[in-house]
Amino acid sequence: MNSFSMRPDVDPPPPESRLIEDLTRSLPWYRQGFTYGMTAIAFGFTALALLPLLAILFTILRQGIAGLKWQIFTQPVVEGGFANAIQGTLLMVGLASLVSIPLGILTAIYLSEFGKNSAIANIVRFILNILTGVPSIVVGVFAYGVIVFHGVNWFGNPILAKGFSALAGGFALAIIMLPLVTLATEEALKLVPLPQRLASAALGANDFQTTFRVVIAAALPAITTGVLLAIARAGGETAPLIFTALFSQNWIEGLMSPTPSLSVFIYNAYNFPDQLQMVWTASLVLVSMVLLLGLVSRLVTRNRLNTR
Repeated sequence: MNSFSMRPDVDPPPPESRLIEDLTRSLPWYRQGFTYGMTAIAFGFTALALLPLLAILFTILRQGIAGLKWQIFTQPVVEGGFANAIQGTLLMVGLASLVSIPLGILTAIYLSEFGKNSAIANIVRFILNILTGVPSIVVGVFAYGVIVFHGVNWFGNPILAKGFSALAGGFALAIIMLPLVTLATEEALKLVPLPQRLASAALGANDFQTTFRVVIAAALPAITTGVLLAIARAGGETAPLIFTALFSQNWIEGLMSPTPSLSVFIYNAYNFPDQLQMVWTASLVLVSMVLLLGLVSRLVTRNRLNTR
């Protein structure tokens, strides 16, 4: 006897044909209209958010492409190009990345996986949140006071300890990048589902193996995005480099000498009306470098995940 026949207060389940009909029946017109309306609003706000970015990229491309010449990539500023500024930007951002990216990722691993809600982790997280809001010019003044400026002599004149240099510029950019890399990496690690950690532990992996072979591998695309955002910001900073690296019209002489950069070159050239075309072209090159770096990193990350 069917269990439903013993309970007259419970209706028997509908037949299978009725269930299929209920699932395939179209929604009422007012619910369809609401769905289409919300979808249109979402697409509209997305387009509105992308409009400033597309406008900036289009303007830079339209104004800067006219000045693209081979000499700008092979000659320094004193000879009509800005290849030395490109070289200096890559050098200082590279120095900053060598310090901030490993240190930031390791700090984020401690905050997310090992320290978590400890008192030290909360203090470190609080300091990093403050550093993200510090103006870049303040970071430049700090780096100037720590590395470049040493003090005053008996006559009250400033004494330069090591002078303006690429190392000082890289130090300032590393301070700017460090909190961005750390906080972005921590949020990426928190997004990894707990079952993945439990599955790794069930297979016999310890905390170190789970963190570096499972958690970081799963969060690698998000970590890459955070690192790229930090690199993009460092590549476009101007004020810290004015205080630390200054500028040079010729090729870089060494890590302890004044070093040019694209952002400072754009700042300096904008003051001369006859150099406006170089300003647009340098802006186009700077944006293209950031976009190219992001594209290459995405491709490398995607290929690595596909081969796992």
